[in-house]
Amino acid sequence: MTPKSKSYENTANTVIKRLNQRGMEGFYCPDKESTKALVMEMLAEGSVVTWGGSESLVEAGIIDAIMAGNYQVLDRKSAKTPEEDRALFGQIVCADYFLMSTNAFTVNGELINIDGNGNRVACLINGPKHVIIVAGMNKLVSDVEEGIKRIHTIASPPNAVRIDTATPCAKSGVCSGCIGNGSMCCHTVVTRSSRHKGRIKVILVGEELGF
Repeated sequence: MTPKSKSYENTANTVIKRLNQRGMEGFYCPDKESTKALVMEMLAEGSVVTWGGSESLVEAGIIDAIMAGNYQVLDRKSAKTPEEDRALFGQIVCADYFLMSTNAFTVNGELINIDGNGNRVACLINGPKHVIIVAGMNKLVSDVEEGIKRIHTIASPPNAVRIDTATPCAKSGVCSGCIGNGSMCCHTVVTRSSRHKGRIKVILVGEELGF
């Protein structure tokens, strides 16, 4: 174990204690493979499983594993029209499991997320029976303010490139505080606690994942 990986584990254990105090269940995995194994262990066979857009889930191989498994999968990308998208979202909010990452998390166990349409944060807040969050230790911040800055400066520009938006940050790599129709930063949500103990499970990963 390298000094960096040991430090990640030590920090994660501290964050996990604070997540637990906030009604969320925390876990630590040292790498992508153990993370994928833990997620698949959490999912009940035959259950309804869905997810929000997340490079972390893709990089960890979790999406591929779910698609190859015995689950009732709800994939928003399968919707071909706005009407289909709306109908599918109605099913997604009633799913057994909703998987996502978080844009940032604090040393005190708070989650910070910024969305464009808000479908991802909506399911985090309420709806699906279980929420499983996978987050690399690269998303650790000291407080909520730093978390919001991290999203604007580090996470959003490459994410804008990934989904091919017309936002200024997709071209310049720098946030301009845009408020146009294509803005990815319409809804800022800070999850400081969960009233439904254990509904939100946060898996911290000792590797860099996502943006």
